[in-house]
Amino acid sequence: MTRHFEYMLAAPREDFYDITSQVREAVRTSGIESGIAVVFCPHTTAGITINENADPDVVRDLLFALGKTYPDRPEFRHGEGNSAAHLKASVIGSSVTVIVEDGRLALGTWQGIYFCEFDPPRKRKFFVKVMGRNAQAKL
Repeated sequence: MTRHFEYMLAAPREDFYDITSQVREAVRTSGIESGIAVVFCPHTTAGITINENADPDVVRDLLFALGKTYPDRPEFRHGEGNSAAHLKASVIGSSVTVIVEDGRLALGTWQGIYFCEFDPPRKRKFFVKVMGRNAQAKL
């Protein structure tokens, strides 16, 4: 069984937006008991990652380090002027896969799923596809 969900997100600033609750809701709604959830970002200047969601300083440190590692540079030739955002998005990646077991995401205690915006302000979307076996398939 496969279920597909689409979500919208307002991203007013460069940040990591916690989308764990939306992904959990997709899994719950899907009825999948055992399988995987794939979270995908269809944008080239944004990404998806899993990281700590207990201490907000982790996100601050990640944004700081990405900004230092991939600053805007006058040598960049991309006409839109957002090459640094493309670099950050490529490093973070466009998707994550999470195991679903007993109808729940198998995330670690401190883990959360983040939509990473690098070219704000934007209205964004992301997809969640939940695949696996539902409770009725066990019978």
